[in-house]
Amino acid sequence: MGGEMMAVDELELERRITALEDRAKANTRRLDKLEKVQKTLTELVQSVATIAQKQVDMDSDMKEVKADVKLLAGKPARRWDAVAEKVLLTLTAALVGYVLWRVGLSVT
Repeated sequence: MGGEMMAVDELELERRITALEDRAKANTRRLDKLEKVQKTLTELVQSVATIAQKQVDMDSDMKEVKADVKLLAGKPARRWDAVAEKVLLTLTAALVGYVLWRVGLSVT
């Protein structure tokens, strides 16, 4: 009887060890899969961070471009204002000269 008990216990131990080994293999496979998923998530987070930084840089560049466009758009207006001012000064000088000539004052 004692030998029979021992054989059952050994068989039970062997079954349990085999079950534990199978479970360890399954857990190892699950951990390997999780490591791959974690690596993918880490890469995704890094990509999102890179995209966010590029967006910030693009916003900054866009503001610079807008400022340059406003400056360039203002140049023709300033030139037109300068031309109009010179024309007005010339007409005013001619008018003053004409009035002085009519009153009899001459610049000679």
